[in-house]
Amino acid sequence: MRIYLDNAATTPMLPPVIDAMAKLMQEQYGNPSSIHAEGRAMRAVIEEARKTVAKLIGAGIGEVFFTSGGTESSNMALKCAVRDLGVQRIISSPTEHHCVLHTLDTLDHQGVKVEMLNVDAQGRIDYEQLESMLQDDGNSRTLVSLMHGNNEIGTMTDMQRISQLCENYGAFYHSDTVQTMGHFPINVSKTKIHFLTGGAHKFHGPKGVGFIYINHEAMLKPYIDGGGQERNMRGGTENAYGIVGMAKALELACANMEEHRQHITELRSYLKEQLMETFEDIHFNGAQEEGDFLYTVLSVSFPPSEKSELLLLHLDIAGVSASGGSACSSGAEAAGSHVLTAIGSELGRKTIRFSFSHLNTMEEMDALVEKLKGVVELRKLELVNNY
Repeated sequence: MRIYLDNAATTPMLPPVIDAMAKLMQEQYGNPSSIHAEGRAMRAVIEEARKTVAKLIGAGIGEVFFTSGGTESSNMALKCAVRDLGVQRIISSPTEHHCVLHTLDTLDHQGVKVEMLNVDAQGRIDYEQLESMLQDDGNSRTLVSLMHGNNEIGTMTDMQRISQLCENYGAFYHSDTVQTMGHFPINVSKTKIHFLTGGAHKFHGPKGVGFIYINHEAMLKPYIDGGGQERNMRGGTENAYGIVGMAKALELACANMEEHRQHITELRSYLKEQLMETFEDIHFNGAQEEGDFLYTVLSVSFPPSEKSELLLLHLDIAGVSASGGSACSSGAEAAGSHVLTAIGSELGRKTIRFSFSHLNTMEEMDALVEKLKGVVELRKLELVNNY
């Protein structure tokens, strides 16, 4: 039996989510834009899902729009803020997900001023620098784009603090909450944010569906032109089955959040202790214990070795699914992680990201350590033989 520890890349769908989607597939097939009975029935299903998502994040129903996922949502927020709201300057960080960084590259080439905050060795942003930048805005309309929880190292930002700074200086605020949605309480009625993005497959929902929250004070024009779907905000027939699955998954995640958090935190702490007791010279990347940290992620740095690049492969062969970083970056293993580079990670060390869900068990953690011991011993034996 394999041990799946790559939940930051994607999570398995839960049976109730599959059941909700399958039931809809079996019973309804209408186009939600059609005015006949079948279309109206499907429209009602989508709007009920919208109510669910909106309620769970403290938003108004008219502020939630369904998309294909977090990448589309973040692209929409950033590019449309420039196009529609007069944003001329964006403040971000070098540890953002590539869907944000690559979008910023595009906007930079189009004349938008992009400025990056400093991050420390744990990937934490400099809040005093952020305030200084906001003070010195040069009368440019500014947007701050900072992810809530880092997908590679688990370091988190203080949304309330960033929100207050943006409010104080009249800046827009966008946050990629793909990794934290369903794992931490997020309430946009209490923490003012203009754009928030989420993807269903990170909280045990289906792939290919997500949402964007757009504050009513910062409404945008369509990013994808087409029909009048999503109240004229996103052309294209809605992925009704995916939307229903996402709403169900988020409902389950929020209902069981504290129970899941306690279980996963115990797994993470136990694995961390076992790794420290078993292996020499291992480090942990990211902010680990102080304040909030992304408890679903444990980024482990192993010492340099001639065979270290094969560590993940050997783990895969041994039945363990993990990753070296973001699954969204093709060729990342060869090119290196931009997040680890930004925090000054020591060259030559091998990082493995173990990421957990409530479906993991203590028995799996014990089995992982034993498998990892076997892999490390294999590497040592290969080095001796080669010598």
